[in-house]
Amino acid sequence: MDHSEEIRSWQRVVYYILGVIEVLLAFRLIFKLLGANPVSGFVSAIYSLTNLLMSPFLGIFRTASARGVETQAVLEPATLVAMIVYAVIAWGIAKLIEIMKRPKKV
Repeated sequence: MDHSEEIRSWQRVVYYILGVIEVLLAFRLIFKLLGANPVSGFVSAIYSLTNLLMSPFLGIFRTASARGVETQAVLEPATLVAMIVYAVIAWGIAKLIEIMKRPKKV
């Protein structure tokens, strides 16, 4: 494996982890918007997995809610902020890997 391939491999790992985080947060956003039943096993699992990821961002903006006949839809802007911040962090880590693994010029 040449040097540039090794860099790309590590960057793919970072972006894969970002992808998993983004998908979990996207599920959370959609479930909250559609008023999914939080007692449902799958919805509860997604909320449990994303609570830790969300903790630094909760309280930045107010959440808005709309009460329907059977459900309550919630717009949680903190989820969008978290998705953006995690994407920027992953991009920064990928660039840092590129810088640190770059061959030294003699």
